[in-house]
Amino acid sequence: MPVMRIRLTGSRSTADALIARLHGVDKLERVEEVDDEMDTLRDDSSSSQLPDDLGADVYRIEVETPHAKTLQSVHNLVEITARDLDAAVEFVDRF
Repeated sequence: MPVMRIRLTGSRSTADALIARLHGVDKLERVEEVDDEMDTLRDDSSSSQLPDDLGADVYRIEVETPHAKTLQSVHNLVEITARDLDAAVEFVDRF
């Protein structure tokens, strides 16, 4: 089945709103937030917790559908929703 992987930069409420909107699409098999497989700790701990490190969070969302043509409408919905919520989205092949 075709899978779309979305990397969303924004707040927790923004990610929840996008996921809720995706759950409203009938032809989707699965909408799921996935954990980052890599630890996001910095190698250089001397600069941890600086303002640059405390920006918006990144959320990884997978969308699975039985039909490839559905992905285009999901892509459009995600872009419109991100614009409405003032978030940034990136479509990636893998996380």
